[in-house]
Amino acid sequence: MLHKFKVKTSAKSEMADITREVGVIVRDSGAQSGVCHIFVPHTTCGLAINENADPDVKRDIIAKLNETVSEDFPYRHSEGNSPAHIKSVLVGPSLTVFMEGGALQLGTWQGICLCEYDGPRHREVWVKLIKT
Repeated sequence: MLHKFKVKTSAKSEMADITREVGVIVRDSGAQSGVCHIFVPHTTCGLAINENADPDVKRDIIAKLNETVSEDFPYRHSEGNSPAHIKSVLVGPSLTVFMEGGALQLGTWQGICLCEYDGPRHREVWVKLIKT
């Protein structure tokens, strides 16, 4: 079964924590073991697993991506959001996380983030669980 939920972002660039929402889907599914596939059907955002304890990590990631993929390049795409498309390609639209004991298997400091590059927007996250 495919599960979907919405995320409302509030800034042009941000890393929105979605760990809880994905974890609830896993818990409520009754799956004890397997894999959790997470996907965003958008071309200007992505998904990442990274440190979720210190908010400076997210700020540093966003700042470095903004520096690396600058706004002042002579992009051909006329909508003005080419940097967001490039960041999305670099980060990627999907993740896979193991499930054991009815829960996501993440490291101590890890969290799952929707990475917004063209916000604020309403985004959709798709979650597919494969039970083993």
